[in-house]
This record gives sequence, C-alpha cells and structure tokens, in this order.
Amino acid sequence: MIRLVRAATMLALLTLSSFALAATDAIVVSPNHHYLQHRDGRPFFWQGDTAWLLLSKLDRADTERYLADRQSKGFNVIQVMVLHGGAMKSASGVPALIEGNPARPNLTPGSDPAKSGEYDYWDNLDWVVDQAAARGIYVALVPVWGGVVEAGVVNAGNVQAYASFLASRYKNKTNIFWLVGGDTHGDKNSEVWNQLGRTLRAGDPNHLITFHPFGRCQSSMWFHNESWLDFNMFQSGHRNYAQDTDSPNRYGEDNWRYVQADWKREPIKPVVDGEPSYEDIPQGLHDVKEKLWTADDTRRYAYWSVFAGAFGHTFGNNAIMQFHKPGEPGAYGSQDAWYDAINHPGSAQMQHLQKLILSRPFFERVGDQSVLVANGEKYDYVAVTRGASYLFAYTYTGKPIQMRLGVLSGNKLKAWWFDPRTGASQPAGTVANRGTHLFTPPAGKSAINDWVLVLDDAAKKFAAPGSKEL
Repeated sequence: MIRLVRAATMLALLTLSSFALAATDAIVVSPNHHYLQHRDGRPFFWQGDTAWLLLSKLDRADTERYLADRQSKGFNVIQVMVLHGGAMKSASGVPALIEGNPARPNLTPGSDPAKSGEYDYWDNLDWVVDQAAARGIYVALVPVWGGVVEAGVVNAGNVQAYASFLASRYKNKTNIFWLVGGDTHGDKNSEVWNQLGRTLRAGDPNHLITFHPFGRCQSSMWFHNESWLDFNMFQSGHRNYAQDTDSPNRYGEDNWRYVQADWKREPIKPVVDGEPSYEDIPQGLHDVKEKLWTADDTRRYAYWSVFAGAFGHTFGNNAIMQFHKPGEPGAYGSQDAWYDAINHPGSAQMQHLQKLILSRPFFERVGDQSVLVANGEKYDYVAVTRGASYLFAYTYTGKPIQMRLGVLSGNKLKAWWFDPRTGASQPAGTVANRGTHLFTPPAGKSAINDWVLVLDDAAKKFAAPGSKEL
C-alpha cells in the first residue's frame, strides 16, 4: 500500500511538473501590439475564468480541486480579488490587514506557507500563485475591488504603500497579471487608480497591467494613454439588448463592438472582454426572476469578441465566481454549489475556441467583416476573423453565410464546419477561391445553432480545425 501511495504521489508530481511555468513563460505584448505572447515568442491565448472570491472562500483542498478542474478544461488565467474590503480574511479566518489598514499587511514572521495552519493571508496567496503555476495557470490579481476605494479604505494616502508591498512580493513570480480597478468607473478616484497602476509598474516591470472597469465600460475610456496600462479590458456585462438603456455606448449584447472600437485607438494595445454575461446569472444581474444566461450565450460572447480581434476571453459562472456553498446565501440568486457548477457545460466548451484559434497562424489574424456579402443584426450577426491563408466565420443561429472569395491565398479553398459545443469538425468540400459562395451550416437555421465556417488555402494542408493540443 505504501508503495502504491508513493507511486501515485510521484505520478501527480510528474504531471504537475509538465505544466509548471518557467521564466520563458512570462507574458509580453506581441510585436504587432494586438496580441499576447510568451517571452520566447509562442502565442498566448487568454482563456480566463472569474474566481473573484477564491482567497476568502476556499481552503487548500478546495483550491486544488478548483485549479485541477480548470487545468483539465484548458483555462490558463484565473481572475482573483485580493482585497474585497478592509476586513478581508482567508477561508481560515486570518485577516489580510492589521486594523483594516492597507498600508499594514498582516504578516506573520516565521510562518510556513507549505504547512496547513501555519501560514498567514499573504503566505496563502503565495501558495495559490505557486499551485496555479504548477498547473500552467496565470493569476490575474485585482489588488482592490472598486467599492473598497469608493469607501475610502484604500485611498491616496495609503495606496502607494500597499501597491509597493504587492509589487515587491510578486514581481519575481512568473504567472502574474495585475487588474487595477474592479467593477468601477475610472473617472471616479482616478488619482488612486493611476497611483496604483504607476506604483505597480515602477516596482514590478515584469508583469502586464490593465484596468477592470464597470459594466458596459472599457479601460480605454480613461486610461488608454497611461504608460502603466499594457492592454485594454472591457466588461460587456450582464444586460440584454432591452436592458442596456443608459450605458455610454448602448452596445447591448454586441460585445464585438468594444473590440472594434479599441482596435481603432492609438497607440495600439491588445484588448479582451474581462467580464461578459456569466453562465447561470440573471439577465440584468439584480432581478433573480429574470431569465438566466446560458452556456449558449457564453459561447456567443466568446466567439464574437475573439473573432473581432480580442486576444482571448474570460468566462464566468455565477456560482463559481463567488464559490457559493450549500447553506449560505448566494448573490444574484445563485442556488448551485460551486463544485457542481464546474460541471455545467459552459466552462468545458471554452477550450474549443482556444484550440481553434491556435490551430492556425496566430499573430496575423484580424477581424474582417468585408468578406461577407451581407450581415445580420443581433443574434443573426456573423463574426469573421482571418489570416492570409485561412478564415473563420461564426454564426450563432445557423444562418447561411454568403462569402466573397478571393481574399485568401490559394486557388482552391478547403471548407470545414467546426462545432463550438464539442470541438469536432467535419469537412465540407472544396471550392474555387473566386466569386461568391453560399455556405449552409449543418441542421439549418434556428434560434441557437452555432457553427464556425472554416476556409483554408487547400495547398497549406492545415490539420483539422481545433486539433491543437493545449
């Protein structure tokens, strides 16, 4: 029995070591400034998950359970809140701060983060970061949620000390992103947000920084020209078309519009949807009697934004982002236990998009709607992205797609239909690369019948779409 236990332990360690991040895995902005890459030049597709309350809700066993599940589904970023308030505590009840003062982190000299019960809040965060790194996962840390700054807990008088502490402690970790802000408007307390960003940049030049904004807003509205902002993030939010009546742009569910807007800005910076509608959360967020967003909706948001030119996508699930447990009140009507919600279909389907994007040349990809003879509105909208020798077109309703051919290389194009639900692809014949052609998805048009049309220069002999191993 002892030999079996030792063998199992060794197998687990070897498995983790195959995913562990090295110094070359640090993430930088690509030379064309639209995407991210590893320091050695390999493309990095951001497949994120919102794990906002992990530090305050999960013990170590549950943290490992969550990370193992996300690793198995291809997630490589988790977005985690560091301070949700001055009284922030770990799941074991250890306060993060002394007397709620961000300038005074509650540190315990001699504590051991490797031993259960002998670590403080910050030792535990160190452990979470290292456990994520062992699984090839990056941790996008939100230093302080917006409401904490609005309440004055973090302010112009203490933010520099707090940010300096964070930068010094985590600058040498490979797998860190910084998300300044946290569901807030950048024109409120902008002095604090700028000071936080600048202090992180000065103390930690090794990691990328962005701003997580309020719903239906984008970081570029306030901070695009700030030197500390490496890439833009927007929150397309949880409202449906009819509910979006007072946001700055009134894009409704059209999250692709945020991407298109940021692609036009100078200087060029990468962009990502850091919080679209979550699986199993009420439409509009606050009225629990409203219809819930589904896995189908999360797929639509992902393909729309990425095909418009985003460098990746963040997924969310209502129960998981708050790590809801039975017997405790759930925000936004959450009824499911988080450990059941990880098996809901939405999160497992996100990896298919990453595999699809990585199965073709990465850095040359651009959004290009001009290849469509005509396009629809709202759910009938078809999103197109392409490189020099391939093209992807996403239809949510199974609407037939009429394409203007000739924009790709090659005399003949090999067509495929890629299923966003399963990641499977099926050949759809070969066509001459000229004129126009109508492509009809399998099963015909319906309210939800999403497919990706893939067109390849036949001479390139690309592998089947989505066949990239993560």
